[in-house]
Amino acid sequence: QNSMVLSAAIFITLIGLIIYLHFVKIDQESLLVIGSLGIQVTSSYASGKESTTFIEMGQVKDVVINEAIHMQKVIYYLCILLQDPDDPQGVSEVVPLFQSSKPRLDCLIEVYKSCQEILEQRKTAPQSS
Repeated sequence: QNSMVLSAAIFITLIGLIIYLHFVKIDQESLLVIGSLGIQVTSSYASGKESTTFIEMGQVKDVVINEAIHMQKVIYYLCILLQDPDDPQGVSEVVPLFQSSKPRLDCLIEVYKSCQEILEQRKTAPQSS
């Protein structure tokens, strides 16, 4: 009977580890910004599974670096502000990026600057009717 309990515990632990690797443990996060199309956010899990989200550029109001206090520490993260369709001045949603990798502020600033350059190009480009 003890060996059966031990076998069940090992089996449950292995199943939990597989679920953790497949659905929770993110290995890599990437951001692809194409001014004429939109922003693609990709998360690659330890199991090899990938999750991709695409945000149309027409929905993007801005990209900002936000700060939060967590466990007596200030953490910084990059966010996409989505435009409120009812209020052109409002924000309908805040989409945080790089939640698992938590890059340092200097890395976030580089990504932020690149995103702002692309957003500025989009704003200054002549709009076709």
